Amino acid sequence: MTDDHPRNFVDIDDLTTEELHAVLTRATDLKEREHRGKHHPLLSGQTLGMIFEKPSTRTRVSFETGMTQLGGHAIFLGPDDIHLGHGEPVKDTARALSRYVDLLMARVFDHADVQELAEYATVPVINGLTDDAHPCQTLADLLTIRERFGDFEADVAWVGDGNNVAQSFVLGAAMVDLDLTVATPPEYAIDDAVLDRAAELGTPPETTTDPEAAVEGADIVYTDVWVSMGEEDQRAEKLERFQRGGFQVDDDLLGPDTEVMHCLPAHRGEEITDEVMESDRALVWDQAENRLHAQKGLMTWLD
Repeated sequence: MTDDHPRNFVDIDDLTTEELHAVLTRATDLKEREHRGKHHPLLSGQTLGMIFEKPSTRTRVSFETGMTQLGGHAIFLGPDDIHLGHGEPVKDTARALSRYVDLLMARVFDHADVQELAEYATVPVINGLTDDAHPCQTLADLLTIRERFGDFEADVAWVGDGNNVAQSFVLGAAMVDLDLTVATPPEYAIDDAVLDRAAELGTPPETTTDPEAAVEGADIVYTDVWVSMGEEDQRAEKLERFQRGGFQVDDDLLGPDTEVMHCLPAHRGEEITDEVMESDRALVWDQAENRLHAQKGLMTWLD
């Protein structure tokens, strides 16, 4: 550890476009090595501290497995182990943990908590998900698209809620000049500030409230749950609105050759049908695997 302030990964555009491509290329290299059965202990002897306020399957397993494959160790700090901003100030947690670990990852509700961790920690801080952003998912998404189509020569449609996953994906897509159309109900649209950032970064998405118009000519349709964690009190209202608007990804919405992405967990029968999830058109499982490789690429790049 050094006294210099480290690089952090709180939002996808904390990377430059060149750095984003470099992280994805490193992820591809590590994935190819792993598939050949070759582990490379690039983080030997290092420790990742993992702070969780929200439940997790893919985030915990992919980060913990990734550190193991890289020769390091991960420590899980759940809501019963650490009380971020309650038992002690966030800045004190950041300073103390920085004396023990080499990297910090936080999956929390308030985006400001990760920003404060990054401000006061003396080791790199990674955003594992907040209510505003999910940049690690975007890394995996872009890796999946690049693998499938060669670079980013694909037309992609986002259909559903303009949530944290969508907002990070909009920014990442702009950075790699991906052709993206976003279809949401007007009351659940991407934040204007995010669209403004996308325009500054590169190619902003087209936006619409019509899912059929959005998916016309799309190579990939991407969706996510309509009701995110912490929105349970809005469940009935949101389900009715999205169902009425025709936002479910089913065979009727998709073109004959359209492929599908979903960041998981999927609520089958709501935002996507079981038939689509189980079909050959689903890139979902490659996407899920790529969380592991993308995060390994990121951690070794930040190191």
